[in-house]
Amino acid sequence: MTDTPADDLKPSFRSDVTVELVKHTASDADVLFAARVSTVGEQSLDELNKDPERSKGLINFLMRDRHGSPFEHNSMTFFISAPIFVFREFMRHRVGWCIAGDTEITLESEGGHLRRRTIAELHKLWHMGVEDRLPHSAGGVTWHSRAGKWMAQVRRGGTNHYLGLYENREAAESAVVEFREQHPSTRLRTLESVRRNHVRCYDEETLLAQRARIVDVIQSGVKPLIKVTTATGRTLRCTVDHAVFTPEGWRKAGELAVGDAVMAAGTAPRPSQALVPPSLRRGIGVWTAMQRQRLIKETDACHLCGQDFPREQLALDHVVPVAGDLTRALDEKNLAPACEPCHTAKSADEQALAQRGGKIAKAVPDVITAIEDNGEEMTYDLSVEGPWHNFLANGIVVHNSYNEESGRYRELQPVFYVPDESRKLVQEGRPGKYRFVEGTQAQQELVGQVMEDSYREAYEAYQQMLAAGVAREVARSVLPVGLFSSMYATCNARSLMHFLGLRTQHELARVPSFPQREIEMVGERMEAEWAKLMPLTYAAFNANGRVAP
Repeated sequence: MTDTPADDLKPSFRSDVTVELVKHTASDADVLFAARVSTVGEQSLDELNKDPERSKGLINFLMRDRHGSPFEHNSMTFFISAPIFVFREFMRHRVGWCIAGDTEITLESEGGHLRRRTIAELHKLWHMGVEDRLPHSAGGVTWHSRAGKWMAQVRRGGTNHYLGLYENREAAESAVVEFREQHPSTRLRTLESVRRNHVRCYDEETLLAQRARIVDVIQSGVKPLIKVTTATGRTLRCTVDHAVFTPEGWRKAGELAVGDAVMAAGTAPRPSQALVPPSLRRGIGVWTAMQRQRLIKETDACHLCGQDFPREQLALDHVVPVAGDLTRALDEKNLAPACEPCHTAKSADEQALAQRGGKIAKAVPDVITAIEDNGEEMTYDLSVEGPWHNFLANGIVVHNSYNEESGRYRELQPVFYVPDESRKLVQEGRPGKYRFVEGTQAQQELVGQVMEDSYREAYEAYQQMLAAGVAREVARSVLPVGLFSSMYATCNARSLMHFLGLRTQHELARVPSFPQREIEMVGERMEAEWAKLMPLTYAAFNANGRVAP
């Protein structure tokens, strides 16, 4: 899918950021009722109707002694517009929405085959690669003419290891194998195939299964967890803020109760369908044949058997059969190369699909039977492409924690960041002990001129590619990180305090921080909104050195 770019879009420049509080359930009373449940049980709910000022000493005690969980029973959602490089730093603070490392993520191949990996395994493969135990040491077996025997030797780590002379080749090869088993060669490789993984996700309107590409796998630090158990035996171990899909929409895990339902992987009867009329099938076949030259490479792989074939031995196959979903019959993304035997066999079954019915993958309700605290451990999260930012965690539909404007699905607007005179430009001192100082007037003018010129050139190149029919997801590659983007960020007070402790400078901070100014601007605006909602908690945060509990 491509765009026709607008003719009247001209670059504009900003030096500020936008932060708006769009919704919240956050007050000091939320901290008090959560803290008192351990001593008075359900009577703690009475705190919601009392003046929190009467109990500010308790809030200060919780902050001072770092009892963190009472500060998690609230929620704030911010709309943020800032340069892209700010969001790349922001992603490191996705502290509220996390799941345990042993959670199994459902992956889906292009052909619809499912497999599962734990999110901890995905994180290791994504960032560290896989262990390759295939020997990469040189050497082996050669014939020693003067001795009249087979010589075994291995070169490893720059050193030749002589293993001896043997009467026959088999004995010499056995000596090499034994040496390599005793001295295994292990190396880490990051496989590109791992970066192409897709997860099973669900259309939040029809509840039907879809695929979404993984964008990133994040390790989010040690966090307190709860364990949600359902009637079918599924369990989800996550933080209280992680969003879970329910029949009523998205809800925080900490807001769920026994008897509520979550949406989980399931099936539903396939709707009855008529056979595709022959005339319509012929028309679809003609259109598909017209795409063949463009969509199939000279040598390409069959998506069904995985073998490579020349183009003349391949046809375009509808991955989701025409009889299975007629709306995708003219969707290029639903077309993939298939060899003649595979395509013939699949096509023969396609018309019968409508007659035999069967099941379709669909999200279905699963009732919660238990919710309990589950200790603290390392947590992880995924970021997946839209439009449906969700995935299956142990069979339960959960949300990824980061929703940013997508350059894949819309034309990006030409708004760029240029710092104003208040931004200090010059770094002095060595790493770890540097500071920023004011720039000269000449430096200010140079920064503004060079940035604006490069932004205009980059956006013009972006527009040229769109006008030439290049896909948005490809054309966006030329755009710089100074481009403004927007996102929604949801957090609780505890996670916000962690963020502020690291990304803002303050005279009351016990631990010094040296944030980049642009993300500090975002933090300052978030802090101002939070201070109005929870003034007693905010005062305790400052009084205790701005260290999150």
